[in-house]
Amino acid sequence: MTLVDSRAALSIGPLRTVPNYITAVRTIAAVTIGIVALVAGSVAFMAVAYGIYWIGDMLDGWAARRLGQETRAGAVLDIVSDRACTSVLCVGLISLVPDVAVVALVFLLSFLVLDTMLSLAFLCWPVLGPNDFHLVDRRVWAWNWSPVAKAANTAGVVGAIAFGQYRLALAVAVAVVGVKLWSVAAVARLLDRDGRA
Repeated sequence: MTLVDSRAALSIGPLRTVPNYITAVRTIAAVTIGIVALVAGSVAFMAVAYGIYWIGDMLDGWAARRLGQETRAGAVLDIVSDRACTSVLCVGLISLVPDVAVVALVFLLSFLVLDTMLSLAFLCWPVLGPNDFHLVDRRVWAWNWSPVAKAANTAGVVGAIAFGQYRLALAVAVAVVGVKLWSVAAVARLLDRDGRA
């Protein structure tokens, strides 16, 4: 698919697809178990909620590609659902493990503001979603949505927290903020160049 002949990328739906059902189920399950974990004061339940969120997030993307059901509506649903899961689970984690508050807040603000802006930027070009942003700018894609970037951006912070390395987790979270700020500036330049600003 090239950027010029990607008319299919301009189609919005359908919304009722297998990957979107997976997104809905994983979001409801992760948020519900996250709230149960918070009420019960259970770090183990919180870990289960995170597991459901991450496995479901990988599964819905895999299903979309495998079944040929990638849509712009599905990409937006996935982005919004990720923010719902991350918000509830991050606040729950702060409540259960107060020592992670600074790290979690840096990560959460970056994810809710900078990453949301970046993730929705695909709507300015005829691509299906952030995973196709390499068709717009390969560097921005590589730092944000390549498989390595996706794993490093979140897993680096969560892994360091899991091992009790809060300073390392904070360093990774701050580095992620730096990457997101650079990426926002790069996307702004692209929009200015393309006359879409």
